[in-house]
Amino acid sequence: MSNSQIESTCASLLQQLEIIWNEVGETETEREKILIEIEEECREVYNRKVEKFKEERIQIKQEIADSEARVIDICSVMDEPPILGRQHQSDQQSGRSLKDELVKILQKLEEMEKRKSERKKQFIQVIEDIRCVRDEINGESDEITCSSDFSVDEFDLSLRKLEELHRELYTLQEQKRNRVKQIQDHLKTLESLCSVLGLNFRETVTTIHPSLVESEGSRSISNETLDKLASSIKQWHEIKIQRMQELQDLVTTMLEFWNLMDTPAEEQQKFMDVSCNIAATVSEITKPNSLSIDLLEEVKAELCRLEELKWSKMKELVLKKRSELEEICRRTHIVLEEEEDIAVENVIKAIESGDVNPENILEQIEYRAGKVKEEALSRKEILEKAEKWLNACEEENWLEEYNQDENRYNAGKGSHLILKRAEKARALVNKLPAMVEALASKITIWESEKESEFLFDGNRLLSMLEEYSELREEKEQERRRKRDLKKLQGQVISEQDKGSVTKPQSAKKGLKVSTNKRFVSSPHTPGTDSPQSAKSNQYFTPLSRHG
Repeated sequence: MSNSQIESTCASLLQQLEIIWNEVGETETEREKILIEIEEECREVYNRKVEKFKEERIQIKQEIADSEARVIDICSVMDEPPILGRQHQSDQQSGRSLKDELVKILQKLEEMEKRKSERKKQFIQVIEDIRCVRDEINGESDEITCSSDFSVDEFDLSLRKLEELHRELYTLQEQKRNRVKQIQDHLKTLESLCSVLGLNFRETVTTIHPSLVESEGSRSISNETLDKLASSIKQWHEIKIQRMQELQDLVTTMLEFWNLMDTPAEEQQKFMDVSCNIAATVSEITKPNSLSIDLLEEVKAELCRLEELKWSKMKELVLKKRSELEEICRRTHIVLEEEEDIAVENVIKAIESGDVNPENILEQIEYRAGKVKEEALSRKEILEKAEKWLNACEEENWLEEYNQDENRYNAGKGSHLILKRAEKARALVNKLPAMVEALASKITIWESEKESEFLFDGNRLLSMLEEYSELREEKEQERRRKRDLKKLQGQVISEQDKGSVTKPQSAKKGLKVSTNKRFVSSPHTPGTDSPQSAKSNQYFTPLSRHG
């Protein structure tokens, strides 16, 4: 209602009051008194209303101030710059009412309260995640359950603090991922060990932590679980090494038995996979049950069987190994020493009587066979040259017999083959001096290096070569003497023929016969050789190579 309307209303009321007073007949004094009372009552009403609205204004301002303070506090907690001061001044300058200011500040306060609540929820979520991951790592509970009752610092809800918590959470999550991978690697290693050792993987893992057995759900990644897994892996790895060494020792013994007794391949087939691991490393043994207790017991049982079988075959083995040694000595032209050359019959009698251990006899034979093989390697080149020399000596002996055969030029079946052999024999015999010289040089070097004599079937080979060279020289001198004698005889006959042309034919014939008799009785006639020549032919025959 406007002031003019109020004044019009008051004037109308006063006019009505004047009419009433006139009718009643009130005095002027009473009228003045009543009007004063009316004015006094009006002032009181105005005063009450003014005081009421003053209080309301104060209350609104206080609400505005409180709201502003609350907004500023929230901004401070959230580490955001306050903007209400500048807005409040602009609102006052624009003549906006306090109620409008209050409405606006309350809206801002509501907005900030909402932002604070959302920020607090973010803090709670991050802290909850941190607590959960930390509990998993520390293993504070068997079942990972995270409480929602968290204490959040109400005085620091800044983005900086939230970012710090996020970084802490990321670090813990990264640590968790590493632990999960570490747990998986440990489980894989442990599963491989259990497979090789023939163990139940689930039972082994359950003793460490039940959650490790489950393929779904959270597995324990605590320090305690990791330590137990690492300890279990170390324990079973050491057991794997022990079993591997034990198995390799058993297999080595089993292979010795197989070689000793010439075990057939079909009997070895059952343990062929086991024998393949004799030189394997720990990391190379990965097949399931390849180091299980059952397999070890099976190999031990086989060894017991072979041990029993070995004693029943020991005599046969001794005979076989002795025969092998003799064959090696024969091929390498080595003669055993007297203390080593024990009669087989005596060895068998000693074994049957129990005076000697057959294993010791076998070891001695195998040791000597090894030494002979080792010695044969150093003798190989010389023996090959000696064989060629002996073959050449045989051809030389054959050629001598062939040259003494008066019918060698007679045509007959196979005569062309004999002639061809004679040509080859002559070519080979011509090489004999060089062969002997080269062989003697090799032997001299060998004896110098070994500081021992090179024996061939018990005889010193160098002495044999020297004797051969001497005999060859004697035979060569004998041939030259015969050639000279034959030449001289030819000259005598020629002179006789010239001087006595008229001598009877019978005299010539008699002279010819006597000359032929001298040729037949010469050292190179088969069956009538001189002692040295006979000795040479007898010593260097193919049989002499075999003693």
